[in-house]
Amino acid sequence: MILATLKTANPDGQLIAVSLDHQRYVKIEGQVSSLIAASEHWGDLNAKLQDAADQLAQGGGDPLDASQLAAPMPRSWQWLDGSAFSTHGELMQVAFGLDPIDTDRPLMYQGVSDRFFGPTEDVPLPSMEHGIDFEGEFGVIVDHVPMGTSADDAMQHIKLIVQINDWSLRAIAPVEMKTGFGWVQAKPACSMAPFAVTPDELGEGWKNGRVCLDLEIDLNGKKFGSANGAVMDFGFHELVAHAALTRDLVPGTIIGSGTVSNPNYAEVGSSCISEVRAIEMIRDKAPATTSFMAFGDSVRMEGRGVDGSSPFGVIDQKVVQA
Repeated sequence: MILATLKTANPDGQLIAVSLDHQRYVKIEGQVSSLIAASEHWGDLNAKLQDAADQLAQGGGDPLDASQLAAPMPRSWQWLDGSAFSTHGELMQVAFGLDPIDTDRPLMYQGVSDRFFGPTEDVPLPSMEHGIDFEGEFGVIVDHVPMGTSADDAMQHIKLIVQINDWSLRAIAPVEMKTGFGWVQAKPACSMAPFAVTPDELGEGWKNGRVCLDLEIDLNGKKFGSANGAVMDFGFHELVAHAALTRDLVPGTIIGSGTVSNPNYAEVGSSCISEVRAIEMIRDKAPATTSFMAFGDSVRMEGRGVDGSSPFGVIDQKVVQA
């Protein structure tokens, strides 16, 4: 099933089911009329989704205007972002002059969850001196996950998969990292692609708790990267279990993969500017020359299946001065 959210006066929007071609929709009404509410009532949602799927399969529904879509979940109780691609971690150590992190545990932090930008919204930020960067990644939305849930059992709690742009302010990041506390200023609100999909919608693109799709990224209209999500060191089920070790995860918790990154970055490119800067530093034995984003710059992200499909739709945004 494909779900999305129409913009309304309600900050949680109107939940809709979307046709396979992304051209038509049916509203999901009642107690589960927003995705945050639906996450707490998956049982009630299933029957309504089946009704909506039947209508869409028969050619019913209203025409979908993609410009009216918010993030699939415009706000959530909790956003936990991992860093599950070792290549990204290694390059960030070069970029920021950090020592390697000696751990066999997944890396994860808790970020801003009270707002997710929609796929085409301008993103206001205060200063270009903060080092504006994007980070392309995938994420999952879970139902209630009991404390102590195992990785194997965590698979059944993954209800939806999403595509995320985790905005980062790189000049602030090293300052906050050195405090030993978590991110605050360096991590503004994230953005989401328009469609959240059930795992079965990805077919062979969902294996071992990993999104095995290329994440195609363009910066100011030029190809930037197309790294694949299959090489996560930890699958999403393992990230869910890690997060739930000492606490329940509330329904609607969103968990991110971290920046999608591949060892063959020379061929496939990167999913953030910081990686490119680190690669330049390694290659040229000199300071990086690629700049972070300026006001008016735009980034486009689209997860692509092997069949050319675009299950999550497109994030296409520009940064503007707040």
